[in-house]
Amino acid sequence: MWGANSPTGIPVSDVLLALDVERKHLRRRGGARMYRTLFRIGPLEIHSYGTLLMIGFIAGILLSRREARRLGLSPEIPLDLGIWVLVAGVVAARGVYVLLDWSAFAARPVEVLYIWREGGLSFHGGLLGGVLAGLEFARRQGLRFWTVADMATPGLALGYGIARFGCLLNGCCYGAPTALPWGIRFPLWPDSPIMTDPSHPTQVYSALGSFLVLAVLLLVRNRLKVRGQLFLLYLMLYAPVRAVVEIFREGYTARALVDGITEAQVASAVIFAAALVGFVLLGRRGMVDVAGEGAADPP
Repeated sequence: MWGANSPTGIPVSDVLLALDVERKHLRRRGGARMYRTLFRIGPLEIHSYGTLLMIGFIAGILLSRREARRLGLSPEIPLDLGIWVLVAGVVAARGVYVLLDWSAFAARPVEVLYIWREGGLSFHGGLLGGVLAGLEFARRQGLRFWTVADMATPGLALGYGIARFGCLLNGCCYGAPTALPWGIRFPLWPDSPIMTDPSHPTQVYSALGSFLVLAVLLLVRNRLKVRGQLFLLYLMLYAPVRAVVEIFREGYTARALVDGITEAQVASAVIFAAALVGFVLLGRRGMVDVAGEGAADPP
């Protein structure tokens, strides 16, 4: 039982009143339906967030296999790398997400494990975990990190875009209210019968932005002769896309850190600056990998 307050801290009496108003509103207008559970097999529930995450992972691996052949690497490398990155990325993504919102998990720490059911992953945390896993994988396999990173980059953009539709079906990461015709009403909290006002589907904005970034990467990948620049270009393109999407989420599913700037916008600015510096430095070094040259040397 909730006691005096709901899970969001709102008095139960206010929640019950809002529920009554919401039921009447939904009878008049209808409401968006989030498919957090796609289907059930006996006691097993198949959740949309985890399903789309895995579909994105598989699609990214398949695209990375094509990139491996283009770079003269074994097509088996992406799957081996993907397992490393998936485990490290999910752990780091969840860890950062929980740390940034620890007050919501402190009373119910077991919910830290509810990734597949409720979502809640930080892309920036997952990126850090994935990079660290990629560094260790490349070291163990005797490969250049930058070559491995370029191989995985288009698949990363594709997988991220697909996974964002999991956020849409899950009803998380939505934006501010909008009068635009594509506004969607989301549950106020997981499994809540109370719906938001029509809101920006920022999950879709993120997905479309990621697919646009992917298109740019595929257009320029053969023009970049220095290994590592494709990966760094991805970071430079992703950062402003995320910063713009955050404008529509700020104050709703994205918290302002200072003067209306969200935590993710600050992280994106740091990533953009670091990637830009790295892109320029790699260009000056002129480290060019020809097809089939994957042997490790100083990254």
